[in-house]
This record gives sequence, structure tokens and C-alpha cells, in this order.
Amino acid sequence: MAYDFDLFVIGAGSGGVRAARFAAGFGAKVAVAESRYLGGTCVNVGCVPKKLLVYGAHVADELEQAAGFGWTLEEGHFDWGTLIANKNREIERLNGIYRNLLVNSGVTLLQGHARITGANEVEVHGQRYSAEHILIATGGWPQVPDIPGKELAITSNEAFYLKELPRRVLVVGGGYIAVEFAGIFQGLGADTTLLYRGDLFLRGFDGSVRTHLKEELEKRGLNLQFNADIQRIDKLEDGTLKATLKDGRELLADCVFYATGRRPMLDNLGLENTGVELDARGYIRVDDQYQTTAPSVLAIGDVIGRVQLTPVALAEGMAVARRLFKPEQYRPVDYQNIPTAVFSQPPIGTVGLTEEQALEAGHKVQVFESRFRAMKLTLTDIQEKTLMKLVVDAETDKVLGCHMVGPDAGEIIQGLGVALKAGATKQQFDETIGVHPTAAEEFVTMRTATR
Repeated sequence: MAYDFDLFVIGAGSGGVRAARFAAGFGAKVAVAESRYLGGTCVNVGCVPKKLLVYGAHVADELEQAAGFGWTLEEGHFDWGTLIANKNREIERLNGIYRNLLVNSGVTLLQGHARITGANEVEVHGQRYSAEHILIATGGWPQVPDIPGKELAITSNEAFYLKELPRRVLVVGGGYIAVEFAGIFQGLGADTTLLYRGDLFLRGFDGSVRTHLKEELEKRGLNLQFNADIQRIDKLEDGTLKATLKDGRELLADCVFYATGRRPMLDNLGLENTGVELDARGYIRVDDQYQTTAPSVLAIGDVIGRVQLTPVALAEGMAVARRLFKPEQYRPVDYQNIPTAVFSQPPIGTVGLTEEQALEAGHKVQVFESRFRAMKLTLTDIQEKTLMKLVVDAETDKVLGCHMVGPDAGEIIQGLGVALKAGATKQQFDETIGVHPTAAEEFVTMRTATR
């Protein structure tokens, strides 16, 4: 049977665009449908604009440190509107780049909501297209718990477009998005409280990292409220939001920001017209080759609920394109030792196993841990400390995990990700000459196990 397209991609986020571009480059006839914005969550309401706001918040640190280096500065003034306008301009530029990447690759771009109407058929704006393969790459969407007053809260989608910086912000959640936005709001001058229903945020990260970040955030004056959850939100006559907690306490704010999880974006996708099944968590069920339970339908990225990171979606998109249209170049995605960063203030960089995971996996573990005040801060009164940690298999000397909390953690951890991917040992770390004077050299000068 002749199809209109060899591959029809639903969703022009990172994974979908990567799959479409490379499939077209391999000679396939490809279409992409996108109903919102080119570049998906990451480019528009995720990692890119978030990092720009993090940079903005970090300027306050630079200004505070300047006096120690002899700089006398007039009192600074921050303008939220300028930051958001500049951010919007950059996002528009990136949207154009994504458009050019697709069009110049020979991909047919359809701007509209796509709905699957059959095993090999997709409808956009009333027009139906046939395709041998359909790839779902629709990503995720933030969700707010079903509590009274939930409509008064915002999520990351709306935070990037606030007309002005709220004076008082309640951030609800314990994942990396909550921690990052709490740092953004506080760094830009808002009175910020972070509420989390558990004992300590960033569940799944190394215990030393979680504890160290908590201590550093408290030094910065961030109000951390653990074992706390909102029961209802009410709007008072003057526009103030009143959050009533489950323990009966009441907190007042101008903005309540929820970062309590994301759901797969499957709205009106037409999955009922296919044999696609969902897993117990509501994500699309796929096998190791991103094949769903419907023979003609594949899925990648956040919608399958594996590792929800942009570079992972890119790798999955590449794997699908190669397997379908360039099988001699196909290689599966390796989900082990994926480096990642949390752009909190200070930031986290991590790769490999946490100490807890290593012990649970049965390794005999040596831990090398260092806490120190960075050289840059020695001429200032700032008492922030950096944490660096190595988790090592005591029997094989293999480095199982690297973890850091401190300036440039994300930049530093990328190189260590290569080392762990190559199977580096602690001896090889020790025999590597450090770059002096840097914080990064601490990773190759930790000689004595702390436990």
C-alpha cells in the first residue's frame, strides 16, 4: 500500500523534531504536526527559559560578591518585565530555528492538532493523512492536585509569562522544578516559601546532596516547609491568596506555584482508535525499541515516562529514525550513567549511582566526600559551601557515582559523565592531574575515604 508519508510525527518537541529530521535525512517522507509551539516544553516553557531566569537570579549573587573584589556598585534595580521580554525574544528566535531545521530537512510541517483516526491514519484540521509509521512525541503537561481553589494556582507554563514578579510566592513540590523555581523567585527578590509534603525534597537524589542543598538554601533565607501540604486556596478581597494547610495553618501569598508532577499529554489524541495500551501510571507502554502495542505506532520522550530529560528524548528520536530507515546505524539508547543537573542555587550535578542505590544493588561501597568554601568566596563574607562526592565499588575500584552541589556543577559533571561511561576507576581519577586552582580538581584529589 502506498502511504502519504513513511513517518508521521505528532509533536514538534526535542524528540519529535530529532526523529523527523534524521528520518528525512535517511530518505523517508516525513510529516510533523504541532498544535502549540515548535521546540516543545524544553524550548518554550521548560529548560531553556528556566535557565535564562536562573541566570537572571544568579546576578544577585555576583552583585553581593562584588564588594570583596573592590567593586563599589550603586544599589541595583531588577525589572521583571525586561527579563521576560528578552526571554520571549530569544524563545521566538529558537522557534524559528526549529522551523528551519524541519523545513530545510524536507519535512512537511503541519501546524494544528493531530488526532489518530486509524492504525495508519492521522487527521489535522479535517484533512486525513496516511502513514506507514506514526510516532507519538507529545510530551507531558503539569498538573495541579484537585483541591478547592486549584484554579487560583499557576504552574511552570504560566510562570514564564507572569506580568510582574509576585511579592510573596508559595512554591509547592519537592522535585527539581519546584527547587529550581523557588531559587528563581527568591533570587529575583520575592519572599519565597517552598512547601513539600515529604520529609526532604529531591527524592531519588543522593542523600548527602539533598541534605547539603537544604542547608545551603536555608543559609540563603529560603523558607523551607517540609511535611506540609495545602488543603485549599482562597482569594481574599484584596487579591491576596490564602493557602490553608492540612495541619490548619494559613499562609498568605500573591502567587501559589505548583510543581507536583506532570502527566503524559494524551488529550484528544485518538488512542481509542488504535491498539495502544497505557501502563499503570498512565504513560504509553512501549518496548525497548519504542514500539507500542499497536504495530504501526511508536512513542518516545516524556509521554512514555522513562527518563524525562531533553537529551534522552533526543537520543530516543535518533534511535527510532535509525531503526526504521537506517538500521545499519541503529544502536539502542543506554539509560545507564545519564548525567543531569538541577539548576537550584547552588546547582546540583550528578551522574551514576547514589550511595543509597549502590548499597541497595549489593556493592561494597567506599565514599569520598569533600565540603569546602570555594576560592571565589574567600574575599567575601558569604559562607556557602560546595559538596563533592564519589561513590566507589570497594572491590573493583570502579567509580559508581559522582555528585556535586556548588557553582558550575552542571558544567563539571558533563566531563565526569564521559569518565563513568568509559568505566573509570578511582585510581584513574587519582592519577589524573587536576586543573589548579579550580573547584573541579577536588574530584581528582580526594584520597581518603570518608566512610
